[in-house]
Amino acid sequence: MAEVQKNKIGSAEDTLRFLDLVGLFNTQAMITLGKLANPATGKAEKNLPAARLFIDMLEMLERKTQNNLTADEVKVLRASLTDLRLMYVEESRAPVAEKTEDQGSKTTSGTPKADVEPTKPQTDDEKAKFHKKYE
Repeated sequence: MAEVQKNKIGSAEDTLRFLDLVGLFNTQAMITLGKLANPATGKAEKNLPAARLFIDMLEMLERKTQNNLTADEVKVLRASLTDLRLMYVEESRAPVAEKTEDQGSKTTSGTPKADVEPTKPQTDDEKAKFHKKYE
């Protein structure tokens, strides 16, 4: 006979697992936003498409678990999403670090490369790869 779940919200163990999962996605998003050092390289590296993926995963988790979470779980999930969304917008609008004069004037073999015309400045719409509105 199938076992019937007695508590709709779940056990304390499930709550801890859920909070760990939210924390995992939150940490990975912060690493890909360049806010935390990558443990593999020890350097802060920005990868906005990967950050967007982790934020999207948390958004999906929020939708799929709607009305099935405790007040504390909802609070942690929403706080994580709010913080990550703000950081994402901030990082997507940040200017890209330019290469130094030496790096930009030589190829990998050490020979000078041909002069390249500077690109035109991008508008705000072209810079931001993300156009989703948060309410």
